[in-house]
Amino acid sequence: MRKLYTVLLSIVCLFGRVYAQQNNNRLIDADYNHADIAQIVNDLQSKTGYYFYYDPVQFDSLRVTVKISHKNLNDVLTRIFQNLPYHYAFTGPEEVVLTKDKEIRTSLPAGFFNNTAGNAAVAEIVINDAAAAKKIPESTSENKLYQVGIVTNNASTGNATLAGYTLNTRTGEPVAGANIYIPSIKRNVVTNQFGYYSINLPKGRQALVIKALGMKDTRRQIILYSNGELNIDLQDQVISLKEVKVSSEKIANVRGLEMGVSKLDIKSMKQVPSVFGEADVLRVVLTLPGVQTVGEASTGFNVRGGSADQNLILLNDATIYNPSHFFGFFSAFDPDIVQSVELYKSSIPEKFGGRLSSVLDITEREGNKKKLTGNAGIGLITSRFNIEGPIGSDKTSFILGARTTYADWLLKSLPPAYSHSSASFYDINFNITHKIDNKNNLYLTTYFSNDGFRLNSDTTYSYGNRNATLKWRHNFNNKLFSEIIGGFDYYQYSIVSTANKVDAFRFNSNIGQASFKTNFTYYLNPRHTVTFGLNSIHYQINPGSNIPFNSDSQIASTTIEQEQALESALYAGDKFDITPSFSISAGVRYSMYNYLGPHSVNYYLAGEPKTSNSLLTTMTYSSGSVINTYQGPEIRASARYILGDDFSVKASYNTLRQYIHLLSNTTAISPTDVWKLSDPNIKPQFGDQVSFGLYKNLKSNTIETSVEVYYKNLKNYLDYKGGATLVLNPHIETDVLPTHGKAYGIELLVKKTTGQLNGWLSYTYSRTFLKQDDITAGPLINNGAYYPANYDKPHSVNFIGNYRFSHRYSVSLNTIYSTGRPITYPIAVYNYDGSQRVLYSERNQYRIPDYFRTDFSINIDGNHKVHQFFHNSWTIGVYNLTGRNNAYSTYFSEQGGQINGYKLSIFANPIPFVNYNIRF
Repeated sequence: MRKLYTVLLSIVCLFGRVYAQQNNNRLIDADYNHADIAQIVNDLQSKTGYYFYYDPVQFDSLRVTVKISHKNLNDVLTRIFQNLPYHYAFTGPEEVVLTKDKEIRTSLPAGFFNNTAGNAAVAEIVINDAAAAKKIPESTSENKLYQVGIVTNNASTGNATLAGYTLNTRTGEPVAGANIYIPSIKRNVVTNQFGYYSINLPKGRQALVIKALGMKDTRRQIILYSNGELNIDLQDQVISLKEVKVSSEKIANVRGLEMGVSKLDIKSMKQVPSVFGEADVLRVVLTLPGVQTVGEASTGFNVRGGSADQNLILLNDATIYNPSHFFGFFSAFDPDIVQSVELYKSSIPEKFGGRLSSVLDITEREGNKKKLTGNAGIGLITSRFNIEGPIGSDKTSFILGARTTYADWLLKSLPPAYSHSSASFYDINFNITHKIDNKNNLYLTTYFSNDGFRLNSDTTYSYGNRNATLKWRHNFNNKLFSEIIGGFDYYQYSIVSTANKVDAFRFNSNIGQASFKTNFTYYLNPRHTVTFGLNSIHYQINPGSNIPFNSDSQIASTTIEQEQALESALYAGDKFDITPSFSISAGVRYSMYNYLGPHSVNYYLAGEPKTSNSLLTTMTYSSGSVINTYQGPEIRASARYILGDDFSVKASYNTLRQYIHLLSNTTAISPTDVWKLSDPNIKPQFGDQVSFGLYKNLKSNTIETSVEVYYKNLKNYLDYKGGATLVLNPHIETDVLPTHGKAYGIELLVKKTTGQLNGWLSYTYSRTFLKQDDITAGPLINNGAYYPANYDKPHSVNFIGNYRFSHRYSVSLNTIYSTGRPITYPIAVYNYDGSQRVLYSERNQYRIPDYFRTDFSINIDGNHKVHQFFHNSWTIGVYNLTGRNNAYSTYFSEQGGQINGYKLSIFANPIPFVNYNIRF
């Protein structure tokens, strides 16, 4: 039987080739001017009768200009694809297959007739072990057939678990967020932040399709005998002349269960122009739908109608309380070390909690495990440097990054009112990764930052972060793995004034937290993925202390009592694939909050506003005592239904609790803001959100589109009484007002992921309204009616566009428009009791002018020679290209009995920038 099969296959191949050669001799003419693949194929099909098979996505950027006379089809195709990474093959009578990078061979493999053991038509079989895998050239790994598990004569029926890591071939680092898709069963899995995956598959022959952001797409052929492991090496995506790839996986937005989740990598973020030319994580986040900011020089952001303090910002599982440098012009994250950024706006995983609006999860790279490398950048006011490599063997690696500024020359060039100012910052990242064995890994990550500035006075402001995290990851087996994380986070700021010896002072405030987390993931079976765990955070806050600067100072010392609390949570969730098209994810997080002593608590008359007149008593609690407890469940649920290969619908519902509040005199995050814990007088914030979305891909998944709508309820958000004192206030509860509110909106996104021209366009309509209508809580705001929140900006449009001319030259354009934020205006002046008073409008009745800005940059890469010690690049551009005088804030001042309004702008003129970057 095998001999008959061999003879028949040989005859088919022989006659197919002879027939192709006969028809291929027909002479044709071709004349193309910047023709795409569809035009070429249609023309050749009409002239030859051949039918062409190809993937339009692979030929998306091909443009051909050529004139050919009296040549056969073989010569025409050779001429068209000359010096290009495209191939063709005559696979049958009047059939041609076009491919990119991979060549199809139509002849039988050598030794075919002599092979008697098994099916010789398959590729070479390689046993799946680490030693053999290292010997396989990456360029040929797709042609291998890997055996996974305990090999038997016949693969048994049933299912088995396939697990392993996706690794960068060049650096040995894990590739997070890689999508592994199995076409035969239409099932996929996404690697976690460690590059680990686990998926339950039918035993036998399977094909894996692997796609990852910034990496070259690849495939693996396997025979799965039993539970086993397969590590997958991925190569960096080298940007070709005719393609720029900025999407990790072309159907993830459609097939993924999560909604309201945005994922970015540093390669795409570096294409977005930013002030002073340095890639900025938060500036790119602000271009995503549903994300806004209240001011130009602010790295605080608002997500779906939430305030800036309602976002949980994590850097390698460490909480960052102030994510800004240099008056808010730079974010706290070194772009050269960042690996990936994930923003959760609605489908927030059960393991996250403590904030109402979003989670921004930033993961840094582990460091090159193969060799010592590094890079550096020099700009007009900042410089950065990082180095990474193995320590000893390839089991341990490190990465060190540092940034600093030298901006005093810029401040000295300002008008005389600011020419004696100074400002500086630095930050340091140091991470170590150690592989104990195949089942255990240790990760130590640290972050240090410090800022200091003085604005033409003798008052100096300084603030900084200190973060350290130790993580142990353990794989129990292919189905169960865990993370155990311990960390310490600290943020402090201080103000020192020495202008006058008599009232010179030093003000200090800080917040620290120690945390412990355990996260478990269990791949129960092909339809269920279970997550569970617990975490606990111990907060310790110093609200503020004001002490004399030295013995000459006559000011009285003032210190507000420290606060501490314990926030704990248990969570469990399950991702359930009901059918290949319909999946749900449901979970619960139960959180408990204990406000701890030692502390003194004021108690007030029930049913009366909290004022000094309604104060009943003050009770003092001893150290370690539980003063007050808040607790409750948080529901997380989402569902996805696939209507087609490129179309799906999703819905989600979340409830969240927040036990910590930010007290601020500004609408943007300021270094002098004060954090306040919930106590018997100030209740935790609570929010619930329902979302619905449609996701559709166009043109062979090269264009992603989505629309999401949401509605959110808010409770116990703190607003302030007129003239409230927020700093050094021992009874802050008398100056704040609990409000409840609502937020709703719609978000649209169109994203082109391939081609010379790529980028995205987003539009957001978002409203946030608050209400204080409880007379027992304090004075009514706007007579108890709804009023816009300080950060309510209904319309926002963002356009990010990149065009690559060649390997070395590309340009980027960034355009932003948004509605101006609300403000309260003085509308009249009146006399009362012999003095002049100002009458203000209802709260947030007016708005500052709308915001508009355009940025442009040119990116120039050095030559692409592989064997050179240094690789360099330049970034040159202009921030605020049109020179629009955007208002950062407005304020009013009385002069000569008349109240005048003023508008403060940060960048009222175009700001040119240049950056020089090297890597080695």
